[in-house]
Amino acid sequence: MPRTILHIDSSITGSQSVTRRLTAEIVNRISAPDTEMLYRDVTTGVPAIDGDWFAAVRQTPKSPSAAQQALVNVSDALIDEIRRADTLVIGLPVYNFSVPAQLKNWLDQIARAGVTFRYSEAGPEGLLTGKRAIIAMASGGTPAESPVDFAWPYLRHMLGFVGITDVTLVAADRMAIDAKAAEHSAQEAIAALAA
Repeated sequence: MPRTILHIDSSITGSQSVTRRLTAEIVNRISAPDTEMLYRDVTTGVPAIDGDWFAAVRQTPKSPSAAQQALVNVSDALIDEIRRADTLVIGLPVYNFSVPAQLKNWLDQIARAGVTFRYSEAGPEGLLTGKRAIIAMASGGTPAESPVDFAWPYLRHMLGFVGITDVTLVAADRMAIDAKAAEHSAQEAIAALAA
C-alpha cells in the first residue's frame, strides 16, 4: 500500500469529467485507511511559466528578489508534493490530441534543472526516483497509444524525464465512439491495479 498518494486532476469539465471520476476510483482502489492523501487541482493555482519565472529559478539560491522568490515558491511547493508522494494518480483528459494546458503548466513548473533532473555525460537524469504513477486518460475520439495520441506518450516521457518510470495507463479512450466499451476497459484496468 502506498504511504502517500498525490492525486492530481486537470479536467476543466468539473462534475462531468470522466478523468476526475476515474482518478477518484483509482485512489479509492489503492489507498488504505492510513494513507496520507495530497490533492492538487491544476486547473487553479498553477501559473504558466514565463520569462520572469525562468529568471527567478535561474537566480536561486543566489539572491532572488521578493517577487522572484514568490515565483520559485510555487514551483518548490509543487515539487515538494511529488517528493512526499509514493504514488501519483494523474487525470489526463485529452484535449485536441494532447495534454490540457493546465497540466502542461504543472509539468513546466516541476521540470527544473538541478532540482528534479540533471544533465550528465550520459544525458538527462531524473531525480524524483522510486515513485509510481497511474494515469487516468479519457478521450472523445483519440485512441490511446495511437499515432494521433500526443497526450499519453508526452506525459509518460515527462514523468520519466524527472525520474518517475513506473507508469501505468488506465484508459477510457474513444468515449464519443463507444462509451460503454471505453468505460469497461477502464474499469478492468482499475480492477487489475495492485493496491
